[in-house]
Amino acid sequence: MSKVYSSQEKRSKNLRYAAVILAAVFAVSAILLFVNIWEKHRNEFAGNDSGTVSTDLEYKGKEYRLREDVQTVLVLGLDKFEMPDVESYNNDKQSDFMMLLVVDHGNESVTALHINRDTIAEMNILGVAGDVVGTVEKQIALAHTYGNGKEMSCRNAADAVSGLLMNVEIDHYVSVTMDAVSVYNDFLGGVELTVLDDFSGIDDTLVEGETVTLLGEHALNYVRTRYGLDDSTNSRRMVRQRQYIEALYEKTLATLENDDDFIVKAASKLADYIVSDYTGTGLQTLAEKIMGYQFVEIRELEGRNVRGDEHMEFYPDEDSVKETVINLLYELKEAE
Repeated sequence: MSKVYSSQEKRSKNLRYAAVILAAVFAVSAILLFVNIWEKHRNEFAGNDSGTVSTDLEYKGKEYRLREDVQTVLVLGLDKFEMPDVESYNNDKQSDFMMLLVVDHGNESVTALHINRDTIAEMNILGVAGDVVGTVEKQIALAHTYGNGKEMSCRNAADAVSGLLMNVEIDHYVSVTMDAVSVYNDFLGGVELTVLDDFSGIDDTLVEGETVTLLGEHALNYVRTRYGLDDSTNSRRMVRQRQYIEALYEKTLATLENDDDFIVKAASKLADYIVSDYTGTGLQTLAEKIMGYQFVEIRELEGRNVRGDEHMEFYPDEDSVKETVINLLYELKEAE
């Protein structure tokens, strides 16, 4: 079974837990729509065809079919602070934050899957020309390090997520560098929350149990730090990330209500930190639809954390993967 983070009282609030995602969507859609351009090189790397998602499958004696009108968008939070200027096919930008949005246009709903960056998964290795020369099993966060640090790397990460999730098709991606966290956080005037962990010796402004307003580097410390804490697993950091995302989204909603020019201003602040394969029109349309849809829940794959030779490793439970994919993308077949 997969873990579910939701409550009946909050279900009517659209994408409450996906604030960072929506902020990126708004920013990209606005800036691209207004200047009327496409993201460069969007077809430069098509990715490795690692498999085809089954339109029909059987699980635990029941038959399912792939639902229609479902769209997937992968959001990546990169752990570096600048975009590369030189085109190459290797970079050091890992995906510290990975979330898959599953947009069900038929039911007008959105579900999110928070993916542990330590998940061991198969990923493509790219050669000097950007072509796939092999595969390797590593932490899924490293999939982005193969490629040019932009479109190719995002697509390579999307391919790795697809392979992890039974070859689910990843329709689009949006990546945001870590710079954007502090920039957007401070653009909103800070975010208030109650500190969940003891950051003593790391950031003494973050006192466990105290309610604080995160500003500047303190916001980044809160969502990024894990080493040096009592619980240094990425699973614990993901709890803080979800808490921060919820608080950030609430602040975004409040700002939107009082500032009609907010999207335009946010676009100018965040455009340099974002890479996406969406067109301006496409992203604008998606953003408008999502804001009218019901947010269902945020999910997380169950599995086990293992201390590897150098880093923590997360191994998802096979049944959890299957049940999550079926829940997000499939429906029971009607008896014929």
